[in-house]
This record gives sequence, C-alpha cells and structure tokens, in this order.
Amino acid sequence: MILTKAQYDEIAQCLVSVPPTRQSLRKLKQRFPSQSQATLLSIFSQEYQKHIKRTHAKHHTSEAIESYYQRYLNGVGRNGAAPVLLELANEVDYAPSLMARIILERFLQEHEETPPSKSVINSMLRDPSQIPDGVLANQVYQCIVNDCCYGPLVDCIKHAIGHEHEVLLRDLLLEKSLSFLDEDQLRAKGYDKTPDFILQVPVAVEGHIIHWIESKASFGDECSHHAYLHDQFWSYWNRFGPGLVIYWYGFIQELDCNRERGILLKACFPTDIVTLCHSLA
Repeated sequence: MILTKAQYDEIAQCLVSVPPTRQSLRKLKQRFPSQSQATLLSIFSQEYQKHIKRTHAKHHTSEAIESYYQRYLNGVGRNGAAPVLLELANEVDYAPSLMARIILERFLQEHEETPPSKSVINSMLRDPSQIPDGVLANQVYQCIVNDCCYGPLVDCIKHAIGHEHEVLLRDLLLEKSLSFLDEDQLRAKGYDKTPDFILQVPVAVEGHIIHWIESKASFGDECSHHAYLHDQFWSYWNRFGPGLVIYWYGFIQELDCNRERGILLKACFPTDIVTLCHSLA
C-alpha cells in the first residue's frame, strides 16, 4: 500500500489523541477501510513509538518513578487483582510494558541486596513467573499481554513477521530462478553489514539495475526510512551498488525519490524483472 504524504498525515493525525490499544486500532480500521489492517498496525505502532521517545525522559525522573511506585503499592493494597499497573500506564500515557519495567526495577531495588542487571529484568519480563512476588508478577503479565507496541511479546511477533517475509522473498527469488547469496552466507564471507539478499547476477526492475534486495516487514514512513538510508541502504549502495527495498506494508510515495541514485522502493515483489537471459533472448 503506497500512500501520499497527505494520506499518511491524515492517518497519523487520527492517532494523536487515541491510546495504544487494540480497540483504537479497530476504530482506525473503521475510519480508513481502504487501508489494510497490517499497514494501519505498522503505522499505528511507529507513530506511538515516536510519541514514547518524545516523552520517555519525563517518566524516568526519580520523582516520577517514586510516584508511580507508591501509586502501584496503594493500588494493589486496595485490590491486588485489579489491573493497577495497566490502568496507571494508560492514565499517564506510557506504554504498559515500559511501565511494568519501571515498577519491576524499583521493586527489585527495594527487595534485593544488589541492583538488578538488565539481563535479569529482561528475563523476568519475558517470563513473569520468575518475579519473586505473585501480585507483581500478575500485574506485569497484564501489562505485557495488553501492550500492542512494546514488550517481549511484541518483539517476538515482530521477529517472526520479519523472518516470515524474508522466507517469502527467498521463495520468490527461487521461483524466478535468480541466483543469490543470503545474509548468513555473506557474513560467513566476512561482511559485517549486509542486505538480506545479494543477486549474483544483477537484474533490472522498471529500468533500474538491481544488485541487492532488502526486506522490511513494516511501513516506510519518513522517520524510519531516513534512518534506514543513513544506517543501512547507502552503506549497501557503496559496497554492492544499486538495490531494491521492499516495504511489505507500504511506504510514503514521496520517499521513492532516490531511484536515479540507486535506491528503488517497492511495496511488493516486482513482477517485471528483466534477467540477463531475457536480455540475450
């Protein structure tokens, strides 16, 4: 799904005042029925992550942490089965999984002899049964399963979706009988930063020569695309030549402005690939 900047801004504007819940996503789908669920979810997640980055610092002052912790203690003191942490996160407009991390770290600082390590915290968030307090374990679990933008559950889903689309791309390349090296093969050869696939024989797509293909199981908005250009795509171009980026959930049309410089954007696998064999026929 390719959107104009104006279409994207209209969707993003609708997200300014809604909480990051599945109910909000359903309302967004009703508001924009022509857009796919996957595209809207990707935009929804990315816009919320931008918001969290902008407001992250205010939730991590010592005063804020202590305030949240005391409110948690008071809440579970009244009713330990109530979704105290989840409601607190929604009230202060912070991701539930990140609120759970704040409270878990504060709890362990109070009850453990040594400060908890990041690996211990991450392990407990992945498996709340490890938390040495049943009430807090349940509160953290409620936050994790009700967070659709952050947390270990979301990370696992994103990883699985990313891998699924890489497998899909591999199958499509094999179906077209295109010879390629994948990321693992390239790293075995000593490359430290590589695209998902290098074509051993370049092809042409819409009149542009392609040496490599990168799969992105997300929507290409301005923020993420410019970051990818800086951190990945131009490095690939410098090392391997021009290439193709597939944003499986779509992108902002105006971002596809580097074709003549060697970066082509598509929202699906191209159907008009011209191979060397075709050009010789």
